[in-house]
Order: sequence, then C-alpha cells, then structure tokens
Amino acid sequence: MFLATGQSKYMDVCERALYNNVLSGVSLSGDKFFYDNPLESDGEHERQKWFGCACCPGNITRFVASVPGYIYAQQGKDIFVNLYAQGKAKIGNIELEQTTDYPWNGKISIKVTKGNGKFAIKLRIPSWLKSSPTNNSLYTYADASRLPLCSVNGDAITVSPTSDYITLSRSWKKGDTIELDFPMDIRRIVANDNAEDDRGKIALERGPIVFCLEGKDQADHKVFNKYILNSAPITAHYEANLLNGVMVLEGKAKEIQQDGEIKDVTFRAIPYSTWNNRGNEQMEVWIANTPAKAVATPLPTIASKAQTFCNRGPIQNDAPETAPVDSWAGGTNDQWEPKRSSDTSKPYHYWWLKRGTTEAITYQFDQEYEVSNVQVYWLDFDHYDGNFRIPESWKLYYKDAQGEWREVADHSPYTVRKDCYNSVNFAPVKTTGLKILAKLRNGESGGVLEWKVNK
Repeated sequence: MFLATGQSKYMDVCERALYNNVLSGVSLSGDKFFYDNPLESDGEHERQKWFGCACCPGNITRFVASVPGYIYAQQGKDIFVNLYAQGKAKIGNIELEQTTDYPWNGKISIKVTKGNGKFAIKLRIPSWLKSSPTNNSLYTYADASRLPLCSVNGDAITVSPTSDYITLSRSWKKGDTIELDFPMDIRRIVANDNAEDDRGKIALERGPIVFCLEGKDQADHKVFNKYILNSAPITAHYEANLLNGVMVLEGKAKEIQQDGEIKDVTFRAIPYSTWNNRGNEQMEVWIANTPAKAVATPLPTIASKAQTFCNRGPIQNDAPETAPVDSWAGGTNDQWEPKRSSDTSKPYHYWWLKRGTTEAITYQFDQEYEVSNVQVYWLDFDHYDGNFRIPESWKLYYKDAQGEWREVADHSPYTVRKDCYNSVNFAPVKTTGLKILAKLRNGESGGVLEWKVNK
C-alpha cells in the first residue's frame, strides 16, 4: 500500500507491527510461538513449541528475513527512509549508512558513504510523534510529544510535526550526514470510546515500543488490581541483563486491596514483545487509570481452585460416560464477572466447530467439598466460524464415591437464560468434581462464560 500511495501511514503500521505484534509471536529462545497475541492474560497463556500446522511460525521467519527490504524505498532518484535501523544500504548508485540505537534511542545518524547527485532524501516522521499512533480515531495520545529535530552537516532543518516526511532536497555528496533526534517521551494511549473494555484505561508507549505490566515485575505478582493516574510520573531506563536487554518503565501506581483500601506501590513495565519469557504470569497492555477499572484480587473459591476439563461422551443409563482423554479447558473459573452473554472481553470456554451436539465441561476439585448450588453464565454471540448460542438444554452431574458420574437429585429447573447467571439448587452432595452436559442447539455452537460452585 505504501508503494502504491507513498503514504507514510502504511509504514507506521508496519513499524508498529514489527516491534510489537511480530516479535511477541516468538519467544526469546526462538523455539516457542503464539498463534495469537493476547493483550491481557490471567496467566493461562503460554507460547507453544513447534506444532503440526505451523503456518504462523513460518510467516515470522519469512517476515524477519525480509525486513531489510522495508527500510528504504526509491521513487525516481528520491530515496525514502521508512524504518530506522543500524546498517548499510545501497540504493541505486547511492550508499547510505545508518548509525542508531533505535528503538531504544531516538538519535539517528544517516551518512552518504558513496555517490552524489541532486535528489531528495525523505525521512519518515513516525506516528508515535503525532496525535495518533494509528493516524486515525481508533487510538489517540492523551499527551503531546516534543518536536523532532533534524540537521544536515550541522545545519538545523525546520520540521513540521504534521508532515509525513522530512523532505531534504539538495545536491548530495559523499560524507554528507543527516542527524535526527526523535524525542522518546513516555506516552499514554487512549482507545476509541467504542472499545468498551478499554474505557478508563491507558496503554504505555515509548518510541515505537508498546509496554505491558507483567506479574513477574510486580511485588504481589498481580496486575489487574493496579491503576496508574494520568498525573503519575514515569521514568525509563535500560536493563542490559533483563530479557536480553530491554528498556523498562517505572513509576508509582495505586493498588486496590481486598478490603477496599488503596495502597501506593511501584510498578514496572516491560516491552509487550518480551512478555511470557519468564513463566506464566498475569499480563495487561491496557492498564486502568481510574480506581473504577482496577479489580481487587478475589479470594479463592471452590470453582477458582478447580481444574477445568472439556470432554464429550454418550450417556449410559443415567449419566454420561467419561471421555477417554480429557483436554484442559479454561475461562469459566477466572472470577471475571460477565456484563452480558456476548461479553467476550475476558476468557471463556466454547465448543469450537461443534454444532447441535452434546458437549461436556468438568471441574476437578482440589479436595472433596459438600456442594448444593451452581451458577452458570451461558455464552451467546455471533461469530464468523459459526454462532454461539445458549444451549437447548443441560444437566449437572457429580462424581460419587466410586468415581461414577451421577445426576444431582432434587434439583431446581435447568434454566437457559441469556445475560444472567442460571442458578440451580440441588440436594447437597460430597464430591470431588462436577460436570455439565449441554445439548447444543441445532446448527449452533455454544459455550460458558463463568461457572460458580457454592456450598
């Protein structure tokens, strides 16, 4: 799109994707991969080793190898400098050398090392120095950036901050040197108000690098219970021995305690591209900047301490037969409260590509409990792979002392209402596990947003 239009916004997206999305898709060890790039995790995400249908890892290797071809472009005799990176390049009969510590530092030197002639060198002004990182209303900065500086052979050049490029038209010769200084202020990003889950939150960015909070760097290993006031100062420093060498942000945050008390704490933020390289921990890119959007760490419950498995099997007599192999499932016991049945802003469990079938989800408790109530919040939303709807019907089973599944007795109706918890009371049972067996609607899939278990 850039080659077709010459508009810098396409290279802004390229740079943003390169330093954040692409690099986060592969571990620092180079042998684990994310299929997707979540902007928030309760610790359930982890990069996978090489897998059978490895389309995405191959795309990463191809893209990284092609990056040199994105740095420069040429139109006639004019040269576009679209990305900033240390290295040498030959463009036609001109050779250039960039010297820089970008993206950690905004100082860039570009020297003509061979060739001469009259032409323009056009230097992209990154969108992270403007009012929107994406050049539209999707994301905007809550603060203003300082102006970039430019000089040629020591002579200052006037820079218009709203321009796509700094255009330097002159007769160039060997030894001519361009100096750029892009101020790398720590900036706060706000999302369009239509992004419901991002209301009352900010993302932190320095230069082209988007940062995140990861539990590993916080004193209590939690991130969702913190909020950073817009007035809070934030500093940046480089740590050579952390994550192969990264810039780290530090500042003061507020932390909500379980009793509602607000505590002052220090936070640390790392580049998003480097998260999940030190084990599974909580992580968030969109950070609360008001107490209303921070969430105190909830106390553990029977459900939250349970292991969740997805399985499928036919009913034999009065109970479903346990599937030979249970697969791990998540999202139903993370203690996030849904806003509605279509609220997919937090993890949930769904029976992907299953339509009209009977599906099961199981809790395996950490010990035996006596329970007499469950509350189920059903998933219901439209999706390109097939719609998810509340089930046609469902039943609840418990594991008896012999390890057999039995339907709970004296239960209240198994309701299938949208946008609320469906509560079922039953005769108390002592058990180490519960199972939901759901009959999906004809032609539709289904899932569960949250499933609570009560004594």
